[in-house]
Amino acid sequence: MESFQEVSQELSLENQTITEQLEPTVSEEFKKDIFKKLRGGFFLVLGYLLSPLCWWNDLLFNLPIAYGFGYACSLLSPKLLLPCSIIGYWLSNIVGILLMQFGSKEMFQKEPKEHNLKKELITGLISSTAYTLLIMLLIQLKILDSPVLFSNG
Repeated sequence: MESFQEVSQELSLENQTITEQLEPTVSEEFKKDIFKKLRGGFFLVLGYLLSPLCWWNDLLFNLPIAYGFGYACSLLSPKLLLPCSIIGYWLSNIVGILLMQFGSKEMFQKEPKEHNLKKELITGLISSTAYTLLIMLLIQLKILDSPVLFSNG
């Protein structure tokens, strides 16, 4: 009978130790999960602000970034201001789309998967290029008005 009580006490101690070991792990996993979702939300919002999906972002974000990029390039040659500004605008949109992809994966994926940076970059390049071509087509078909910057008058 005494050995039964000793075994019972040992089992209860082991059970208590296992429970104590699991509690911090659950707490740490919860903290990591919350941090991951907050980080993903930050990247998602930042990406949205830089992406072409946000209609009012150009004046506040993309155009100053594009102009800064063009200005930095114009230090090498003054003729590079406009072409590099266009490239800077395009790159800021690509970065926005990539940040949205990364942030949404961080927020909504249950189990962590490896990020394939090459695939994500290609997807971002293709989607941004398709968006740019669509806007150019809509301007050429006179469905959208062209900006005053590109008008002939």
